[in-house]
Amino acid sequence: MRSFLLSLVALASTVSAACAQPGADAPVTAFVGVNVVPMDSEQVLENHTVVVRGDRIVEVGPVRSVRVPAAARRVDGRGKWLMPGLAEMHGHVPPPNAPPAYTEDVLFLYFANGITTVRGMLGAPGQLELRARAARGEVVSPTLYLAGPSFNGQSVTSPEQAAAMVRAQKAEGWDLLKVHPGPTLAEYDAMARTAREVGIRFGGHVPQEVGLLHAIEMGQETFDHLDGYVEHLNGTAGPVDSAALADIVRRTREAGAWVVPTMALWEVLFGVGDLDSLRAYPELRYVPRQMVEGWSNAWRQRVASPQFNPLVSATVIENRTRILTALHRGGARILMGTDAPQQFSVPGFSLHRELTRMRDAGMSNFEILKSGTVNVGSYFAEPFGTVAAGQRADLVLVDANPLADVSNVAKISGVMVRGRWLDRAALDAGLAKIEAKHKR
Repeated sequence: MRSFLLSLVALASTVSAACAQPGADAPVTAFVGVNVVPMDSEQVLENHTVVVRGDRIVEVGPVRSVRVPAAARRVDGRGKWLMPGLAEMHGHVPPPNAPPAYTEDVLFLYFANGITTVRGMLGAPGQLELRARAARGEVVSPTLYLAGPSFNGQSVTSPEQAAAMVRAQKAEGWDLLKVHPGPTLAEYDAMARTAREVGIRFGGHVPQEVGLLHAIEMGQETFDHLDGYVEHLNGTAGPVDSAALADIVRRTREAGAWVVPTMALWEVLFGVGDLDSLRAYPELRYVPRQMVEGWSNAWRQRVASPQFNPLVSATVIENRTRILTALHRGGARILMGTDAPQQFSVPGFSLHRELTRMRDAGMSNFEILKSGTVNVGSYFAEPFGTVAAGQRADLVLVDANPLADVSNVAKISGVMVRGRWLDRAALDAGLAKIEAKHKR
């Protein structure tokens, strides 16, 4: 590879964090002799040292040019690759009335799979305190960004009430608004206008009365599950029209909207595949037995329904892949997400299954990784998503090069979130405790 030459370039540009450095007494961790996948471009910086102080990366450079503080915890990075942590951009956090142990298990499953950021897409009263606890390090958790309780056909009753709901959620401190099916056009527009007025973003589904084009025009930022695209393109009846697809891709790109595909889950929800294969997923050992049975029953009922048509399902899934391919090639912005926990979508593990679907849509390894790192930092406009001085210390140490094969992101040696480091032994111990609760 060209990584040797890139390392020489990096030697000349090694920098220390110049702004908002943590205090001198903050704990220090140094990854020494590691191959860095910085994600600012498609490159590997070989035999580097990355120094973390507190919750920030403070120095990145070749081993010979970086001095490791004497009190630092040293992590041997030889023969390993250090990359930014990944993100689940359509995830769910259990509501406060869920058993606390279950909530902590869900957060740990994200963490153990290298997910250092979760955008929770269905808020409930009390979750903001969980977000604060996660930020304080009181629970092993990714950094949480939370949508408030959703705008749907039951929660929204009028344009005036929709506007009031936006103002209330902004005042309460939610990070964004979640749109579900159900609101009327007038209610949606009141929500969108008020969101723009008070400065809060919104995303999720596209209500039927609103339609994809109008949602784009009104400034909806994320279109989760590719919602609205199949409907707009009449993608249940056969192959989508190429000209119409090109047009909606252009509109998406020009609006600066983002898409969160959740491809693997939609195969389950449309009854593609077979139940035995789903039930054989090894990660189900980390899920309560009754939950797996509920998922299985839902699948059986779906495919037994008189409305189920396997040909239509196959057509929708094929068109979804074609739509994602076109969005990617057309320059639309893509964010990694799986909608976990959800039917056979186990937190953390589901992301590794999603990566193969993104690859099937024509995305390169680097482009897939960008959707869960650089793109996420850009979406939130916060300093994380690359391995560089000044960035939040959200890191994953893996045993093989993820740029060579994106599936290598599952070969995890350790995970760091905001400077908190758990090695493979600690991750395995946590997973074993969860598994023991659900022995079948």
